[in-house]
Amino acid sequence: MPIAPRIAVLTFHRCINYGSYWQARCLVEGLRERGHGAVLLDHHSERVKRAEWRSALQPLLPKRSEKADLPLYAGKTRRFLDAIDSLPLSKPFALDRPWEMDPHELVLVGSDEVWNLRHPWYGGHPVFFGEGVRAGQIASYAASFGNQDAGEGLDGRWAGKLRDFSRISIRDQNSRRLVEDALGCEPELVLDPCLQFSHLIEGKALRRLPPYLAVYGHGFPQWFIDNVRVFAQDKGLRLISIGYRNDWADEQWIDAGPEEFAGFMAGAQAVVTTFFHGCVFALVNQKPFACALTDYRSNKIRDLTETVGAQRHLVGQETPSSHYWDILGEAPERTIPHRIAILKRRSDAYLDAVCN
Repeated sequence: MPIAPRIAVLTFHRCINYGSYWQARCLVEGLRERGHGAVLLDHHSERVKRAEWRSALQPLLPKRSEKADLPLYAGKTRRFLDAIDSLPLSKPFALDRPWEMDPHELVLVGSDEVWNLRHPWYGGHPVFFGEGVRAGQIASYAASFGNQDAGEGLDGRWAGKLRDFSRISIRDQNSRRLVEDALGCEPELVLDPCLQFSHLIEGKALRRLPPYLAVYGHGFPQWFIDNVRVFAQDKGLRLISIGYRNDWADEQWIDAGPEEFAGFMAGAQAVVTTFFHGCVFALVNQKPFACALTDYRSNKIRDLTETVGAQRHLVGQETPSSHYWDILGEAPERTIPHRIAILKRRSDAYLDAVCN
């Protein structure tokens, strides 16, 4: 009878989302590189699957996808499903029946917004707070509360569950404040797995493209679009939108899979985004970038850029047009890789303490 891997990662590994896929893959492959037998806990839920696939086909709601785009979003979804199925997975089990999972010595909860009680379909599921998990020890790695603001606090039910964790690490200051206020202890701040294990992403193959500016996200405000278009025209760069339709871009690459996404971000001259992992992949590849904040993602993006010293890459309506030439036309600040390197050592030390 085969022996179950010693460590399992519990996260949102089946999301049709480039960031969710790559942080799950980087964490489990990073652990395996460090000599640990590790798998992703392969939980399933028909309710979650329906919600995830509905979102994958209609990602811009309330605006509905164009009819011609539906096969492209479906193709993107199929590429994700194939990529996910090739990851190191545990024996499948029902999300609502965690006692069916194989036991492990250690379960690491995270990364991603695993503790976001507002998540539209995973929010408030007790398994991500350790309930029913079959493990000798439960800890977290780079867990986040997402857009759940620290000022709202965490009620006793969820705080009580987190007290059963042997160690807690988070990836943003907002989550740190929530844990600190609820438990009276300061959790470790660690890097998102894509930054911690960036070598697993770097150097991905890419189809040959003319010089381009990567557009990743949706809900871009008009003032941002106007400035980006002027910059791209001035520099002779094509605007290519990946994963989502953005009609203001020159080209749409909606059906790109996770591997293609990694190569696309690595090959861009610069990145414009509204997404957390748009910023992360720009940082991984040391690319110039500009990010417009949205309500849903403002906490984690603001905390990320502050942590690594990239605050000037966040822009608002009041940002002068000339600033776009500075942050999109020049290499990122030299201090950023240094600060990331310090955080990598801190994250390594945390993983050594938890996993060994």
